[in-house]
Amino acid sequence: MNPILWQPDAKMLETAKVTQYMRWLSKQTGLSFEDYNDLWQWSIDETDAFWQSIWDYFDIQSSTEYSTVLQTSAMPGAEWFSGASVNYAAQVFRNSTTERPAIVFQSETTALQEISWAELEADVASMAAYLRRIGVRPGDRVVAYLPNIP
Repeated sequence: MNPILWQPDAKMLETAKVTQYMRWLSKQTGLSFEDYNDLWQWSIDETDAFWQSIWDYFDIQSSTEYSTVLQTSAMPGAEWFSGASVNYAAQVFRNSTTERPAIVFQSETTALQEISWAELEADVASMAAYLRRIGVRPGDRVVAYLPNIP
């Protein structure tokens, strides 16, 4: 067995987003989980209920209603929230604030850096304009092979 390299302290666990989600889930549905592993098992056993709770917890906004959480689970080809139309940029920018950066990142070759919400929004708008200019339309797929940094 490999040794544990890092473990969060009690304060970090208490304030973690997954802890906040588990509290919300308990309050909203009465479901209570002893730990992350129990939550994970529920997400596997009750896939539709889990993903419905994620939709609700994050208050996902859609301009159209979905008919089912998971139309088909065949992989590849799983269809999630069939009928929903989500603008991911609008969803992300609902959290925009001047109180904290949008992204904090560091790579193996760069120092710790921050991107403000205003910078991120300008970059996203620029990319969206470029994609429209080259003819990308709703329903098209855009793929990129990129490093995991902004």
